[in-house]
Amino acid sequence: MKEKREKAARKLVRKGGEFLDLAASNYKLFGLGILILIAGYFFLAQGPADSFMSLTLAPILLVFGYCVVIPYAIFWKAKKREPQK
Repeated sequence: MKEKREKAARKLVRKGGEFLDLAASNYKLFGLGILILIAGYFFLAQGPADSFMSLTLAPILLVFGYCVVIPYAIFWKAKKREPQK
């Protein structure tokens, strides 16, 4: 049973037959997305329910974080630089 768990832990995440190769920049973008989400939830909790922050700013930040930044962080790959001649 322990061997099965170890094998499962060693498997990498697969996407369309290719391994997801996440670099440091992907993790930085993911962290930025998390910070945007935290800011969105913070603004959602502030003030009365009909304020600008909770009705307009918070939903914009949350949608931007969930639908733009987090997917971009997952699927973005750095361009490989070719050596200069």
